[in-house]
Amino acid sequence: MNTTKRTGQGHGWTGSDLSRRVRGRRTALGLSRDEVAERARMDPSYVDRIETAPVALTGGDLIRLADALDTTISDLLGAHPEQPAGHGRAARHPVLDTMREDECRRLIEPGGVGRIAFQLVGRPYVVPVNFAMHDGAVVFRTGATTALGRYGTGAVAFEVDRIDDGMHEGWSVLIDGVARQAGPHETAQLRKLLDLEPWGGGDRQVYVVVEPEQITGRRIRTW
Repeated sequence: MNTTKRTGQGHGWTGSDLSRRVRGRRTALGLSRDEVAERARMDPSYVDRIETAPVALTGGDLIRLADALDTTISDLLGAHPEQPAGHGRAARHPVLDTMREDECRRLIEPGGVGRIAFQLVGRPYVVPVNFAMHDGAVVFRTGATTALGRYGTGAVAFEVDRIDDGMHEGWSVLIDGVARQAGPHETAQLRKLLDLEPWGGGDRQVYVVVEPEQITGRRIRTW
């Protein structure tokens, strides 16, 4: 999730992600901080601060900085709400790493939004769900009359990813496992233990538990 925030007057922005994106983009272009400062008509010490600490930037600062780095404000902020993630060209020297299971588990432990894939009338069916982790298993809620509530048990796949458009990097975790619906006692326990609120709203009182059989993941990094 993008941690950039708008604050104050004049549309100022702060955020640790911005520092990382500016530094990464400058490195990818092979530019020094002095060269970026000259392009953006900024003091070199100001560019240094932008790259090393949260700094409030005006809209004008962001425009000049994006122009200097041959990118867009949206890329610097990692914000493209009206289009799928992953647009644009690949980074100059991308590296694709295979992640260990413990790293995969660490990344998905906070929960969030993932995609559950199951069979529906002999065809693959994929839907996004809000999920939480409990005792190493994936837990999400659905409605009893939904396709997921009626057919989403047995062998399934569950995928979670994070894409950083500004840095052209990200990671993906894939779980192969078995889904089952929690019984009344387990449902009562999960309701007490987990803060799990589906964004879709509605009557979603069925708790589904996915017990992993295999967890794999990959990460694309650029520097």
